Amino acid sequence: MAKLNISPLSCHRITKSYQIANSSIHVLRGIDLSLSQENSIAIVGASGCGKSTLLHLLAGLEKPTSGEIKIEGISLHTLNHREQDIIRNRTLGFVYQFNHLLPEFTAEENVAMPLLIRRMKMSEAIDRARRVLVRAGLEQRFTHKPSQMSGGERQRTAIARAVIGRPACVLADEPTGNLDRETAAGVQTLLFDLNREEGTRLVLVTHDIDLAKQTDQVFELRNGILEKL
Repeated sequence: MAKLNISPLSCHRITKSYQIANSSIHVLRGIDLSLSQENSIAIVGASGCGKSTLLHLLAGLEKPTSGEIKIEGISLHTLNHREQDIIRNRTLGFVYQFNHLLPEFTAEENVAMPLLIRRMKMSEAIDRARRVLVRAGLEQRFTHKPSQMSGGERQRTAIARAVIGRPACVLADEPTGNLDRETAAGVQTLLFDLNREEGTRLVLVTHDIDLAKQTDQVFELRNGILEKL
């Protein structure tokens, strides 16, 4: 029997509305998306159009008003919170504009965290973290805390953390939006290199059209509708 090509991440007819006073604000109006073909996609659009909201919904961090989201063919609404956390840890990696590293932990501890959550032995998780940090050009920063690193180093650490568990998909929300142009270029290169080397899919939300064009497919979110460019 042929193996089914199950998308690591997909959504069907997703809507999202917010109630403000006596008015409903419709942010997303029936979004369909599947990563069954493309290795990487970008979602662009004006500030405030709902790009980050869509990414949070795909990750199961927010609930849609209606529609269905599936991770590796499993509908999120059929899972309880603990089951959602488990599938998120196993399947998804995250990169944010503001790295969200834990300030009290070192670079290697931050990167190892997804594996430690899976109950991998500390020594094995740290060893894996160090290998990924070396690939990210951070071999001199293993034991440095975020406050001891530059913005670019913190973001490269965040990318290493996102891919360490070899997730099926990495979700990146404006991953270079807080960096200067030169630093951003290096971080972008690392993001795409590790995406290919680790065999993950990439969903990239960005306002930078030049960055978006480096992906396999670009979508624009406008008036709550997602369209291919």
